[in-house]
Amino acid sequence: MISAILADDEVLARQKLRQLLRDEQDIEIVGECATASETIQLVSAANPELLFLDIRMPDMNGFDVLGALSARRDLAMPQVVFTTAYDRYAARAFEIHAIDYLLKPFTSERLHSAVQRVRVRIAGHSQDNGVEHALQNGGSYTTRVVFKSRGRILFLPVSDIRSISAEENYVRICAGTESHLLRETMAGLEKRLDPQMFLRVHRSSIVNLQFVKEVRSDADGESTVVLTSGERIPMSRSYRSRIQNWLHH
Repeated sequence: MISAILADDEVLARQKLRQLLRDEQDIEIVGECATASETIQLVSAANPELLFLDIRMPDMNGFDVLGALSARRDLAMPQVVFTTAYDRYAARAFEIHAIDYLLKPFTSERLHSAVQRVRVRIAGHSQDNGVEHALQNGGSYTTRVVFKSRGRILFLPVSDIRSISAEENYVRICAGTESHLLRETMAGLEKRLDPQMFLRVHRSSIVNLQFVKEVRSDADGESTVVLTSGERIPMSRSYRSRIQNWLHH
């Protein structure tokens, strides 16, 4: 059995979640709480394997709860599934390696998918809990970019990203045959990406190194990065040493 705690300040939300979890035979609900402080106390006492956590609660938010729990050296961090009506926190949730992010109202099928992720994580669980590690180390490089597009929340693996370019107050992410416009800064996104995989080649361009085919230098000294897709991205001289260092590794 997987022991779980439900943390949500709305009674009806906890009741619905409890009802939906009846179909998950291996989930045992060991407690419920309505505030952040209650959640911290209950998790510390019950030491559950799974925490369904609302983000917006009266006394502090869900991220503050996880921060307080991760500071407890004697406590094993539970796996975390966020349950919330707000999509704006999805990116931050996955940066700390939450199992899933359920937007209310969610279906039994969507909940089942989240619980299945929990089962897989627990089955291969090591002592290095992802959430705890990310919180204590100020976050790690993101593996997915999470954003809202046409009424949907998309989870795009960073390994699928071919290139990123700046467009005024936005960045355009090119992946496969699609491109997505996000309200983000190049500097902010660059900090979240693994520098062993992504390289900034221009003030307004970042490339995924696994999609780099070649670097061409023109007679006038200008350089261009050519991607496997045929896309050509100008490289500024100030960034040229970066890719030269990478090519010599």
